[in-house]
Amino acid sequence: MIAFWISATLLLVLALALVLPPLLRSKSSVDKTAGSAAQANLSVLRSQITQLDADFAAGNINADQLALARSDIERRALEEESAPEATVAPARSKRTAWALGLVMPLMALGIYGFLGNVQALDPANLQAKADTEPTPEQLEAMVSAFAARLEAVPASQAPDPKAWEMLARSYAAMQKFPEANKAYRRAVELNPGNAQIMADHADVLAMLQGQRMAGEPTILFERALLLDPNNIKALALAGSAAFEKKDFAKAAQLWTQAQGLAPPGSDFAKGLASSVEEARAASGQAGTSQVASRSAPTPAPAQAGIEGIVNISADLKGKVAPDDTVFIFARAAPSPNSPRMPLAILKRKASELPITFTLDDSSAMADELKLSKFERVVVGARVSRSGNAMPQSGDLVGQSAPVKSGAGKLSLMIDSVQP
Repeated sequence: MIAFWISATLLLVLALALVLPPLLRSKSSVDKTAGSAAQANLSVLRSQITQLDADFAAGNINADQLALARSDIERRALEEESAPEATVAPARSKRTAWALGLVMPLMALGIYGFLGNVQALDPANLQAKADTEPTPEQLEAMVSAFAARLEAVPASQAPDPKAWEMLARSYAAMQKFPEANKAYRRAVELNPGNAQIMADHADVLAMLQGQRMAGEPTILFERALLLDPNNIKALALAGSAAFEKKDFAKAAQLWTQAQGLAPPGSDFAKGLASSVEEARAASGQAGTSQVASRSAPTPAPAQAGIEGIVNISADLKGKVAPDDTVFIFARAAPSPNSPRMPLAILKRKASELPITFTLDDSSAMADELKLSKFERVVVGARVSRSGNAMPQSGDLVGQSAPVKSGAGKLSLMIDSVQP
């Protein structure tokens, strides 16, 4: 708040500095300026009389012409001598300047008081606003209450397709895929001509099937493409289905088409470009080698897992309390269709750092998303003061590059702060 008022005061002083100096200029300075101009004009007239006398002496003009010209110049000289008193405007009143100096600040404060919000500058109010932001638990409770209201709508009342679509997207964002699947079924039933809802439903079903497109997900994205051949998500899913069937040329073609529709430079466009390169490379190797698919992962041996050790950088060590919670997790390597849910997760205390860990199917989050079903994964670690499983601003984090399941011992460093 102090910074705001200092800035406002400086701007007001600048405005007065531009307005007041011309008003405060003294009358004597104005008179002096006017008098100087008059003296200069008289000097010019005297020179003209001298020139007339020279022309008469040389015979260039006669006596009548000389008398007429001198009479005109003398008349103009008399007018110049009286001009300062007759034509110079009086100096501006200093009272006007001082009145403006007082009125301008008062008017500025009055206008801000009427149109502005002084209370918004109060740090206590800013903190109160921040405190009103819902927590992940509160958001989950709100979504559950919203679902209950939709379920309770009587049969005599027309259902709201948009509400069911909103509920489905909310569940999907929370990675509650079974609930999202149920809501999407209702949304598709109520709006069978919406290609985007069908594509989103296909994506959720693929998550529930271990990121595989066979079966109902394929039926849905094919229906979506019939309705909208340029639906970017349906095209991406179709590319994943082609890759899963080892039709790499078709996968590259579909992903290239989707890439052309994606916002240039976006993460989605970059992911599609990477997938196109992978499909083209796989197309050239299909007859000679087994190629791993990020969108259709090759099952690894059942005992595959990740072993390693987690430590924290010296710069962040002082920000960790012994009772803080450390989450260690593995996710599928990024691809257009990667599941957002962790494949495996462990929970430890910060007092145990450095922590030796093993992530395998025994620490899986869901039976259909086991670590052994994915060949390449990203391993991360996060220190949470609140103990909340969902990432929050201020958490301390670290993450590996994509690695193979079953790779050698991994060294992971927590070295950055969650924005």
